Amino acid sequence: MKLLPSCTLSGTWQMAIDAWMLNRREALLRLYRWSRPTLSLGHHQHRLEPQWLDLAARGVIDLVRRPTGGRAVLHSGDLCYALVWPDAVGSRQALYRQACGWLQHAFAAFGQPLEFGEQANSTQRSSCFALSTSADLVHANGVKRIGSAQLWRQGCLLQHGSIQIAPPADLWKALFGAPPPPLAELPVNGQELENILVNSARSWLPTAANGLVTHALRSDQLALIWKHAAQLQEERASPDATMDLTTGARARPSG
Repeated sequence: MKLLPSCTLSGTWQMAIDAWMLNRREALLRLYRWSRPTLSLGHHQHRLEPQWLDLAARGVIDLVRRPTGGRAVLHSGDLCYALVWPDAVGSRQALYRQACGWLQHAFAAFGQPLEFGEQANSTQRSSCFALSTSADLVHANGVKRIGSAQLWRQGCLLQHGSIQIAPPADLWKALFGAPPPPLAELPVNGQELENILVNSARSWLPTAANGLVTHALRSDQLALIWKHAAQLQEERASPDATMDLTTGARARPSG
């Protein structure tokens, strides 16, 4: 399995890289952050709240559409991951459990164990972190720490998710009308968390059976990603338009 270098970029870049990863159809993992506060919308999330559009028009946030399912996620004060798993076999729920094991192991290592959520899915809430399903990881008190979503394309799985660390309270409330989840402070800093996650992935990811090899992107690969990101950038004012650019015609998103 190849580990791509961690990066901090705009939402259009990040979604372009995730799409490129899926198109590669090989076992890949990466961690990343967002250079600006960005609201990512799920593939099926067609209703945009008026305050989202207002905040985007005023330059407070960027808007981007994910190729995966689920609801809106504020990316500011979080750490994200993307995992590509070729030829994954099993039910959706079983694969979530296998693909999230490394995250559970990492958080258990510093005394904040996570378990899968149990709430039923709901169409009434626009925020991903307002509910927790069997695709999500929560603390023992039910507070959601990690939201994940999947996209299948011709037998290849892309799973990516948001690990909330220090969500900005004022912006969160402006977007969703409620405070962020009351998360306990992590006992490690950002770089330490990344190191723990990478070490956990080496041991626990089913796609890392032959090890986890750091892989730098070549110039031709970066050129392809840049071309895709440029297309997304042109359409950024319309999150619905970005959906077709990040999702293939045969894609089957879930979240």
